[in-house]
Amino acid sequence: MTSSPIRRITAEVVAVHRIGDSAPHSAFTDLVRYGGNWFCAFREARTHLSDDGVIRILTSTDGRSWSTSAVLRQAGVDLRDPRFVPCPDGRMHLLAAAAVGDTAKTFRTVTWHSADGHAWSDPVPVGEPGVWVWRAAWHDGAMYGVGYATREPRFARLYRSTDGVDLEPWVPVLYEGGYPNESGLVFTPDGTAFCLLRRDGAEATAQLGRALPPYRDWSWTDLGVRVGGPALLRLPDGRMLAGVRLHDGRVRTAICSVDPDRGELTELVALPSGGDTSYPGLVWHDDLLWVSYYSSHEERTFVYLAEVRLTD
Repeated sequence: MTSSPIRRITAEVVAVHRIGDSAPHSAFTDLVRYGGNWFCAFREARTHLSDDGVIRILTSTDGRSWSTSAVLRQAGVDLRDPRFVPCPDGRMHLLAAAAVGDTAKTFRTVTWHSADGHAWSDPVPVGEPGVWVWRAAWHDGAMYGVGYATREPRFARLYRSTDGVDLEPWVPVLYEGGYPNESGLVFTPDGTAFCLLRRDGAEATAQLGRALPPYRDWSWTDLGVRVGGPALLRLPDGRMLAGVRLHDGRVRTAICSVDPDRGELTELVALPSGGDTSYPGLVWHDDLLWVSYYSSHEERTFVYLAEVRLTD
């Protein structure tokens, strides 16, 4: 009996456009197609860590010409890291962190909802104070979100919700050790869940988690590389891609293939990037991978949209 040959992916960046450059620091992006249009959300502020963050949402019909659809702000609150969560009822949720304080910041996850991507509700706190729900996805009538503790003791926690607002701790300690934090989360058609988990501190290698319904028991594989701002995407043919910041030498935002069986994350192509960079949003559309991300390799931090062609 012979094994099937491994399908290798190659990637080529075919276009890059700067779409967000109106603030001193534009960063922490996400991207979605909703109602036949593009939406890109990101934080605008003075600096990476300043306390004046607002969320700008841009929209486009073609991915070329962009306009502002909304700006979300809260007085005295630094809004950070917006993440789109398309809901089964046709609405769009947006998750973000609300940070308060100067040096010792406190974090609370908040969510907004919208029926058109333009008019958004007032923010609603979700989850638990001090546990940042960084990314979420719906599967089989429930939303699952991975959060992480922003203070000691450090751990990642899996939440489950049937309405996207009332979050039940589903796996109280999903992972601990090496300061687990940001994550990517996808579900396959057979119900398997995969989580790409960033770690920092002394143990800074990324972990790839796998679980079957009801997602109580997870197995983890050490990928052996350090990543930042992970996003995970399953292609229509079943292969998985990740958008991450890589730290091995030159810091850059890269598109990587993920092989769960071999426990490998392999760089396919680096996007034009450097310095303060990463936090991509990934969308597969018209046989191209569309990637929102930010980078400081030009004058200052800007938001970009890249189009990447994949071939075998």
